[in-house]
Amino acid sequence: MTSKHHQHTPADMHYLQLLSQSFPTIAAASTEIINLEAIMALPKGTEHFLADIHGESEAFRHVLKNASGNIKRKVNELFGNDIRESEKKELCTLIYYPEQKLELIKARETDLEDWYRITIHQLVKVCRDVSSKYTRSKVHKSLPDEFSYIIQELLHESLSDIDKAAYVSVIVNTIISTGRADDFICAICNVIQRLAIDQLHILGDIYDRGPGAHIIMDTLRQYHSWDIQWGNHDILWMGASAGNNACICNVLRLCLRYANLATIEEYGINLVPLATYALEAYGNDPCEEFLPKLLPGNAMDDKDLQLTAKMHKAIAVIQFKEEAAIISRHPEWEMNDRLLFNNIDYERGICTIDGRDYEMKSCHFPSIDPKSPNTLTDEENDLMQKLHHSFRVCEKLKKHIRTLLSHGCMYTISNSNLLFHASCPLNDDGSLKEVEIYPGTTYSGKDLMHNIGMMIRAAFTNGITSDQQEEYPRDYARDYFLYLWCGKNSPLFDKSKMATFERYFLKDKETYKEEKGNYFKLRDSEEVCDRILDAFEVKGDNRHIINGHVPVHASKGENPIKAGGKLMVIDGGFSEAYHNETGIAGYTLVYHSRGFQLVQHEPFTSQQDAIEREIDIKSTTQIIEMSAHRMLVADTDKGRELKEQVSDLKQLLYAYRHGIIKEKRI
Repeated sequence: MTSKHHQHTPADMHYLQLLSQSFPTIAAASTEIINLEAIMALPKGTEHFLADIHGESEAFRHVLKNASGNIKRKVNELFGNDIRESEKKELCTLIYYPEQKLELIKARETDLEDWYRITIHQLVKVCRDVSSKYTRSKVHKSLPDEFSYIIQELLHESLSDIDKAAYVSVIVNTIISTGRADDFICAICNVIQRLAIDQLHILGDIYDRGPGAHIIMDTLRQYHSWDIQWGNHDILWMGASAGNNACICNVLRLCLRYANLATIEEYGINLVPLATYALEAYGNDPCEEFLPKLLPGNAMDDKDLQLTAKMHKAIAVIQFKEEAAIISRHPEWEMNDRLLFNNIDYERGICTIDGRDYEMKSCHFPSIDPKSPNTLTDEENDLMQKLHHSFRVCEKLKKHIRTLLSHGCMYTISNSNLLFHASCPLNDDGSLKEVEIYPGTTYSGKDLMHNIGMMIRAAFTNGITSDQQEEYPRDYARDYFLYLWCGKNSPLFDKSKMATFERYFLKDKETYKEEKGNYFKLRDSEEVCDRILDAFEVKGDNRHIINGHVPVHASKGENPIKAGGKLMVIDGGFSEAYHNETGIAGYTLVYHSRGFQLVQHEPFTSQQDAIEREIDIKSTTQIIEMSAHRMLVADTDKGRELKEQVSDLKQLLYAYRHGIIKEKRI
């Protein structure tokens, strides 16, 4: 023992006394050391990175079920040429969608007992492989109660032992003869799905565009281990739930823009007052520039299209007024140039920006008083009170936002990887930019991200204290969601402006340009990435930044791997709205014990195709880095924690053996 064991400070002694309550004897402490040392020798668990899901719940759930091709890879490794390609496909589909696939197989299979027998043995083989990275205890915890004992027996018995082979056969035959085969298959398939991924990282943007953000949130609430780095669209919904009226308008405008009201309806947000108001205010206005962008398979009749366009325009006009109210409260944000209703000559149909006149597409604004263009009318005010109430009282939305808060933050560091959704604000020379997030309070890099996270949480409490003892008032924090959404130094936006107004109302497309911030211009530089990684204190030889947010234009030859492999952009490209732009359905990333695999996906057709025609997401795997040795738990963040625990337990053993602390006889 080194001399440090002899010198216990009062704080050390207090800690060791606490530790002795969990491990009251030499035997208990020794057993735990053996257990922890053994865990550190296991292979590193598989991490799965997804970003920018944008409400595409079917594609998201499929990628979750197939672990971005990880399960298919295992099946190919295990069965190679022993079974036909079509059988491997069927086995994979069964693992992803056991209940539905079983129905189809039972309808066509002539010798069901034989199929059950072969399939159960195959599934046990796959399950044994995916569970080999974990301790028996961890596997046991992930097993369903009713089949826990049976699955454990099957996983830990060897078929090469003749006596045991007979034992295993009896178990399998009994499962079939007692009519439990279907239930057993569903149970073991779910265990395989669960064990294929140890930790899921979502790099933001669950919400907007697609129809199923609420389904994704419900799925995540049941998921065993995940974290999220909030995206700009998540922040918008969080702001709406916190009662920021500009965020409420933006949420509704985006839903109407893509004619996607499923999530709004699911949350019970009442849109009847908006429809009634829109018909009254814009009844004679064709609202052509507000016709929704219909995604494939989302047909609408002419009457619904017209109503949606009128609602879309009504909420957009109110949005610009609500934004003006918040921007005017905060001159320190330097966003007064976005108060564009002030710049319109309503008689001539001209908007003046930076001294230049631009022609308006149309200039029909029945609710705007040119003398006070940003003032809500009584009708608009009444409507906003109803919408505000609807968002504030929605229990299901509150529950989902609480889930985002409990599992999320602005950034995370995991196993030498720095994860954040979009950007880390930089100066022109690539140094970290100091950003004022509260009057007189500026931060850069890690401190900026941390304090923005504290600001966001302050909007849901009565003001919260950060490490610097700055108290962020709740009202300011609530307003700040708008800056995070469209402020030029926001790490979730980082552009010169959000040109929503220009795209709706101005003819000149030059005005639509949004200049990207320095992070997006400089992130291909290894030196800049290293500077950011240093600032966030990311350790390790193979360290990376992983982002989402910006779709990778693969069809134009853009590479998602930047800065000599130090930065990876994995916009999942799930959103159909982007497929024409990118040519693919984006990327996901898998980091297992042998290294990183970047998976490029083609668009997902449908769950029905996946089940009936066994069409998996077509994906191309790019190996980014393979490590020379298989990474173990000891090489991870978890391993570092375990090493510290072992060191503490060894100090406890020393204290027991030298009578410094007495063993407690149980």
